Amino acid sequence: MALTSTHIFVNLHVKDVKESMAFFKGLGFGFNMQFTDEEKAACLEIGENMFAMLLTEEYFKSFTKKEIVDTEKYAQLTIALSAESREKVDELVNKAVSLGGKLYSEPADHGFMYQWGFQDLDGHIWEVGFMDMNAFEGQNQA
Repeated sequence: MALTSTHIFVNLHVKDVKESMAFFKGLGFGFNMQFTDEEKAACLEIGENMFAMLLTEEYFKSFTKKEIVDTEKYAQLTIALSAESREKVDELVNKAVSLGGKLYSEPADHGFMYQWGFQDLDGHIWEVGFMDMNAFEGQNQA
């Protein structure tokens, strides 16, 4: 039997929880205040049962024995989000940049898939994509 989980929590280190909250609120995301104290941790709601814990660097260190990644030099991970349309991809990335984020990549149009990326205030990489599922109609599913 395959392992299944009911929720996903991704932990991300941030320099300032309140600034990060303002950034993501500006993008239209909400927060679960039950797991947010605005000083050392905030629970970003990405989708149904999908969360990113935004933890101050000091608090993040209490969860790992490893050194925290310098996001100016290294990619610790990329967070991929799906959007409902190409226009929504553009809207989210442009909004992120207007709120202080940085472009991470150029838009990539693969026909059936469109994606574009940004970095948040702390350098974490967010890839936003739209996949036209109609392009796969009639294909055999494994």
